[in-house]
Amino acid sequence: MKYNLKVIVASTRPGRKGMAIAEWFLDVLKDFSEFEVELLDLKAVDLPFLDEAEHPRSQKYENDHTKKWSAVIAEADAFVVVTPEYNHGPPASIVNALDFLSKEWAEKPMAFVSYGGVSAGTRAVVRLLPSVVALGMMPIPQAVNIPFFAQFIDSDGKFEGNQISEKAARNMVNELIRWTTALKGMRVVS
Repeated sequence: MKYNLKVIVASTRPGRKGMAIAEWFLDVLKDFSEFEVELLDLKAVDLPFLDEAEHPRSQKYENDHTKKWSAVIAEADAFVVVTPEYNHGPPASIVNALDFLSKEWAEKPMAFVSYGGVSAGTRAVVRLLPSVVALGMMPIPQAVNIPFFAQFIDSDGKFEGNQISEKAARNMVNELIRWTTALKGMRVVS
């Protein structure tokens, strides 16, 4: 059985490096046949700031962009968020994307590939965790944290992971498979 994995690129700003890191991570995922992978670029998704009158728990969506986002997230079995750290936190785009929905996220695992300076984006992830848990997801403790990420981007804009990031990515994906399997089984039973 193949699981539906959504890799979400959180940054939407001009000059962002998240796509280069996401492309590297997608290459790592090619070694894992358990997942059918879709890249979700929040810049292309282009959600406005939350603009639904009803609470997301009701799923009474009025806007087409919300209905489309709901369908994309509902079909997923697991998520990986590729996020930078801005001012000790995540980009507003990922917080907004999470807040648009409720039930669609529930009982699914979420893992993180973070990047930044000395903290490697870990403070952004820490700030996302309460929202992830409140939405009923299982945040995976294993993560890929890339400090001083710019040193790994070549003159063509391609990210080249080192041995540490490669090992972290593989460990994280292996754990994500375990949680995806367990939570998929739980969702089928309920």
